[in-house]
Amino acid sequence: MNILKKATLVLLFILAAGCKSPSTEQITRETSVPGADLLPVGRFDKSSKELELISSGSHFAFSFSGTGGKVYCSLADWQTSAYIQYEVDGNYKERIKISKGSVQPISIKVSGSGKHTVQVYKATEAHSGPVYIEKITGNEVQAVQPPDVPLIEFIGNSITCGAFADASAASCATGAYPDQYNAFYAYGPRVARALGTDFILSSVSGIGIYRNWDSDGPTMPQLYENTDFALNSYRKWKFNTYKPKIVSIALGTNDCNDGNGATARSPFNSDTFITKYIEFVKLVKSKYPLAKIILLNSPVVKAPKNIILQNCLNAVKVGIDQQFPGDAPVTVYFLKEMNPTGCSGHPGVADHGVIANELIPVFKDNLNK
Repeated sequence: MNILKKATLVLLFILAAGCKSPSTEQITRETSVPGADLLPVGRFDKSSKELELISSGSHFAFSFSGTGGKVYCSLADWQTSAYIQYEVDGNYKERIKISKGSVQPISIKVSGSGKHTVQVYKATEAHSGPVYIEKITGNEVQAVQPPDVPLIEFIGNSITCGAFADASAASCATGAYPDQYNAFYAYGPRVARALGTDFILSSVSGIGIYRNWDSDGPTMPQLYENTDFALNSYRKWKFNTYKPKIVSIALGTNDCNDGNGATARSPFNSDTFITKYIEFVKLVKSKYPLAKIILLNSPVVKAPKNIILQNCLNAVKVGIDQQFPGDAPVTVYFLKEMNPTGCSGHPGVADHGVIANELIPVFKDNLNK
């Protein structure tokens, strides 16, 4: 072999060794999306570089290519734990515990290559503390825009939060309070998914209209305008962020109950309840003038208290319909009484399915009007 041929072969070898397949480089290159660039639905805050998920069921979506991605989560200093839940390509996967400490990478594993979409939900409520999302990493990871579908806001108490519904991580007799939350399988998100809508949960455990489970306040009317449902919060929620087609209100369980026995509890006052409830509906309508209003009783309040609660809700409907004659009439729906199977007298995951199935036709009818 002459010198010219040898030189040519050496040059070709060097060039071949220095080249990489564009497809291989693309598959192995990891990218990231900062939390502040994600597109959440629910109550949230982006005042820092992170995304702060606040309300029960607040959620966001991202896509990636390949077989896995990571969600980097953390908690506030005072929290001990919280939970997130996620779907991959529309299929529910699991509920994951986030513990106190440094930022934790949560691995999302999928089978099969190609592009995948992940939907992440905050399982716990605002008063249990936030979940901070620092970033998402993965191959070709991108924030996904929320779908352009009708939105339903569900206002309520611990039942609406999905609290005490899921004892799979810890039995009812053990574990911390956040261990039994499951916002994904609460009745509101189930109704929304069945109807092809999106949802917001504006809910606080133990909350009432004019008094709470074990105190006189602060009640939902006092907290509703605050982003984190905290009294005297400096963060005020921007209600122009969303325009729900329906606002469902399920309050009264805690107003009606007998309290925790540790403090004096006056008998339920129907007049005060009706007055405060009408004022609250007017507040909601001032935020969402075009939204249809649905009032729900409680499936865990038994007669005769349930009858009293139903009469009060009928009176609220009359009061609102008289004051807003040009608006769509308020819908009142009375859920069937149930013997709940969750913790501390709350509906369990299966019970939430029963409630949702009962409500789907009611919400469908209001969506179509």
